[in-house]
Amino acid sequence: MILPKILPRADHLIAYHVITEGRCFANMIGEQPIAVEAGEVIVFTNGDPHVLSSSPGMRADPVVTDTLDAATAGQLPFFINYGGDGPASAKFVCGYLACDAGPFNPLLENLPPVIKAGDPQDRDAGSLGQFIRFAVKESAEKRAGGESVLAKLSELMFIEVVRRHLEALPPEQAGWLAGLRDPFVGKALSLMHGGPSHSWTIEELAKQVGLSRSVLAERFADLVGIPPMHYLAKWRMQIASELLSGGNANIATIAAEIGYESEAAFSRAFKKMVGVPPSAWRRRA
Repeated sequence: MILPKILPRADHLIAYHVITEGRCFANMIGEQPIAVEAGEVIVFTNGDPHVLSSSPGMRADPVVTDTLDAATAGQLPFFINYGGDGPASAKFVCGYLACDAGPFNPLLENLPPVIKAGDPQDRDAGSLGQFIRFAVKESAEKRAGGESVLAKLSELMFIEVVRRHLEALPPEQAGWLAGLRDPFVGKALSLMHGGPSHSWTIEELAKQVGLSRSVLAERFADLVGIPPMHYLAKWRMQIASELLSGGNANIATIAAEIGYESEAAFSRAFKKMVGVPPSAWRRRA
């Protein structure tokens, strides 16, 4: 209810809550509650409707629309107090991130809907604790440029949460995140991400990462779920979609930037993979 008012045109919203004092329960609607303590952060990666409550199963009255409109119209962050004048059972800082989900976002596709991270026994432990402390301070002081600082802190905290999730994956885990962790597949992904316009072949990638062509192809497909060249094609279309949505570069320039020799070849590939021509995607965006 709050997130669309803050960023109404976002393609995909990620919500997070940093518990700064006390303890509460968080859950998506219809799912089991998760206990969250001070020093922890809980992230709803799909922005699904969710509840934070002092006890499992509790529901507060909906926030009045006029109250939200007034709060979101001014400088962020804004403050809302639930529960009247009694002692607070929990205090938390709520934040959000916006990103493009389509046409291909391997990170979002491979994250669980809810991630909890943090160090309740030692709130200052590690970078996540420092981010939380800094975010709380910046939220309270409302200094000039605070919204920009908090936006960057949101990104950094999200990266740290994903890192911790990645480190906690079981050894037998498959998927894009597991591919990042693998030294050979991870390097191949890094090469393709770093040079999407390069004319990569499976032979060159295998040579760069130190495996045979067949072993890399099998290892990549087992972990990521698709062959390396198919992944590269999808990654190029994700970059192209962002360039089409966010700038005025002509289609021929975008085609060259992601490794296509002609505008026509790029347009055919884009329509085949995304479902609409580049020009239609740009108009829709």
